[in-house]
Amino acid sequence: MRTLIFALLFAAASAGAQTATIPLWPEGVPNARPQPGPERLDDEQIRNVSVPMLTVYPASYDRPAHTAVIICPGGGYEYLSSIREGQQDAQWLANLGITAFVLKSRLSDYGHPAPLQDVLRAIRLVRSQAAHYGVAPDRIGVMGSSAGGHLAASAATLFDNPAGRTGAALDAVSARPDFVMLLYPVITMALPVTHAGSRKALLGAAPSAQLVKLMSADQQVSPATPPTLLIHSQDDGAVPVENSILFFQALTRAHVPAEMYIFEHGGHGMGMRAGLGTASSWTRRAEEWLSARKLIAQ
Repeated sequence: MRTLIFALLFAAASAGAQTATIPLWPEGVPNARPQPGPERLDDEQIRNVSVPMLTVYPASYDRPAHTAVIICPGGGYEYLSSIREGQQDAQWLANLGITAFVLKSRLSDYGHPAPLQDVLRAIRLVRSQAAHYGVAPDRIGVMGSSAGGHLAASAATLFDNPAGRTGAALDAVSARPDFVMLLYPVITMALPVTHAGSRKALLGAAPSAQLVKLMSADQQVSPATPPTLLIHSQDDGAVPVENSILFFQALTRAHVPAEMYIFEHGGHGMGMRAGLGTASSWTRRAEEWLSARKLIAQ
């Protein structure tokens, strides 16, 4: 099985500057649904994912940083915003010399723990073959927006949780990300601060108090949580800014390095849009943070 995974990764790495796709589970998707139906693409929204994948965006060759970032698009765990919170972020990172991997993870038709298994498998897969992508195994980060931010924050806090393991050989590889970037993330699953749609899609209509606590990333922070960048807008009408504040406070209590930018205006789903005042400059703030952590060229 390792030979098969190696072959798939090597083929992707050999594709040069062109994107390539890699199945996360070539040996078979855990708990696969018997008749999942076709995956759907509505505009930029990917739905009904049954075959999780990574799409690779190679780093710019003139400024390689030997850093990788796995990107988790948002969409409330109902769909994936494949362009605005996937492809565009990947192209930005690739231009910084970072090898970017956009994650296509399972959604509400699977529910917890499938998305967690997918993101942790992605980290393990990239780390296990880091040399073939020209990245360092200790420079692998995760980035996520909205519900994708919740998935990235879950990777940052639950990387060693039994729910993220499937019994595969790659479970032996560390799934801890080395850094995390969260854009307007869902953090807590507790009402009323959570994004109710994401909570229902991931955990169901009536989750137990124990499950709500487990999947509230602010409740799972430890000193082992990796350095984190948080970006949010005060006027976010979908995911309250309190989500980022809760996570930042938990990181501070655990003495985890963290930086947070809260913009007055920007709303939800800012992506790379211009015309949002100072919020449109979030990429510059992120580049400064990456540079300060020596994750991109100075």
